[in-house]
Amino acid sequence: MDLNMIRNHKPKICDDGVSKESSVLIPIVNYNGQNSILFQVRSESLLKQPSEICFPGGRIESDETPIQAAVRETCEELLIKEDNLKVLGELDTLVTPFNTIIYPFAAYLYDYQNTYSKFEVQEVFYIPIEFLKDYEPKCSNLSVNMEPCGDFPFEKVQGGMDYPWAKGIYPVYFYEYKGKIIWGITARILKNFIELLKQQ
Repeated sequence: MDLNMIRNHKPKICDDGVSKESSVLIPIVNYNGQNSILFQVRSESLLKQPSEICFPGGRIESDETPIQAAVRETCEELLIKEDNLKVLGELDTLVTPFNTIIYPFAAYLYDYQNTYSKFEVQEVFYIPIEFLKDYEPKCSNLSVNMEPCGDFPFEKVQGGMDYPWAKGIYPVYFYEYKGKIIWGITARILKNFIELLKQQ
């Protein structure tokens, strides 16, 4: 056994194979003379999360990297070309309690003409970054509880069915701008991005 291989190991997220991996991209646009973030409202015809506000993005295919997935999905949803995007970098990876891993990126979007795929997107809108930097999102919490499945081998753990399972808190943030409510995973990614900007 060669333990030296640990030195060359590139860390990744443990047990990532049991989670759905997706990428999203925060598009930054010069809108009305201000650096602004573009948001999408998902189409009402979509089966998953219709009419919710999100960033462009989606599932990472087996033959692509997270950034390739983010760029591909953005081009498909906004009907643009890769040349319209200048990737700035990767944000912090988001791991949720719901078996989801999300890799967020930020990019400048140039020469955008308000195009989008009507199959996936109902509308787009913009929020100035300066507004978001001064905005304090509201926060509410969800309780996260461990609940064993029916075939769980209680006889193998101390305390059996009375084992004191860990509990957690999952914060949910809310941004509001001109009647639009940004919340959930999109708000968590947005908050991380704004906090990174404030650190500079």
